[in-house]
Amino acid sequence: MPLTLPEPDKNAQIHSARLCELIAGEIEANGGAISFYRFMEMALYQPGLGYYMAGARKFGEQGDFVTAAEISPLFSQCLANQCRQVLEQFERPACILEIGAGSGRMAADILARLARLDCLPDHYYILELSAELRERQQGTIAETVPHLSGSVRWLESLEGLQLHGVILANEVLDAMPVRRFRQTEEELFEMTVSGDATGFHWSKTPADGALRQRVARIQRAIGDPWLLPYESEINPALEGWMAMIGDTLQRGVALLIDYGYTASEYYHPERRDGSLIGHYRHRVTTDPFLYPGLQDITASVDFSSVRDAGESAGLTLAGYTTQAQFLMSAGLPELYAEIMEQNADPASRFELARQIKMLTLPSEMGERFQVMAFSNDFQTPLSGFARGDRRYRL
Repeated sequence: MPLTLPEPDKNAQIHSARLCELIAGEIEANGGAISFYRFMEMALYQPGLGYYMAGARKFGEQGDFVTAAEISPLFSQCLANQCRQVLEQFERPACILEIGAGSGRMAADILARLARLDCLPDHYYILELSAELRERQQGTIAETVPHLSGSVRWLESLEGLQLHGVILANEVLDAMPVRRFRQTEEELFEMTVSGDATGFHWSKTPADGALRQRVARIQRAIGDPWLLPYESEINPALEGWMAMIGDTLQRGVALLIDYGYTASEYYHPERRDGSLIGHYRHRVTTDPFLYPGLQDITASVDFSSVRDAGESAGLTLAGYTTQAQFLMSAGLPELYAEIMEQNADPASRFELARQIKMLTLPSEMGERFQVMAFSNDFQTPLSGFARGDRRYRL
């Protein structure tokens, strides 16, 4: 059966139409087509109109998707436990930097947990480019942990920041624009975007040298030949993003949490359509051109490439495991037992069990989401990777 999607209201349609007009103008100015990278960049980050830059609600039940931090505070509390282990190693002031803090829920829950553990950072920085999200984060923190809001600082760039402590990025890498390619028997193409009166459409152009080199490296690493035609994507901004992390993290640990695979899984011969999807009103779509500005567009993360980019930036790979294994190692069983002792209400216990299942079961988030850690000038083994470390698979 075809997927039935709720229709945007009139104001949302007008909003999307304005963004479509801008994209169409860029396509015309570029000779009839633009890269998918540029389309995704505009659809998500065009000032005032892109999905992450405008006022539409994105997170939670009223939005388009739910993050682990929205599902349960246990997720953030486990992250706080890992942060505590790092922060306690510092004699000088130490801070936390969260990149892309969404609704602000994770920041609030981490701060509340660290306060109970008597291990608050000197500052909790949030890098947020969206004014709307920044305002929402401020509201969440002021409402839930008002006594801790004074330690939170919002940043629009990382220029000049020299951090000692922890960097957190939950579901950030999957929202970075990607280049889409198509390998046929005859040629390697870059998938581009053209448009007409009916909307935006896929088109293609012969791949440039940089894309050819990247795809050739992938094919050599995978070994097994692809079943052609084969389509997938690469993230060309990853090296620059990890270099930024390397420049910022002077001493401490960076934790990256996202859904994705190792390169051998990502570019498996049978994964012929890549991982590009959309999220709209809690429905997964396969049309990236649906409602530009109103739909999230995302691609899974190639964690082998993240490892390479991090190490090129001078960072040390300190851990890689599934979200389920990380949470179990970072104190989830102990947190569960603590709550169960304090709350005998059957409904609350049932809800707690439901949350834990969503965070840890393989059929939910437990296996699909991965946690990767990088360190700089920090040698202590991380507790969140005490069991189930999968660095060998990268």
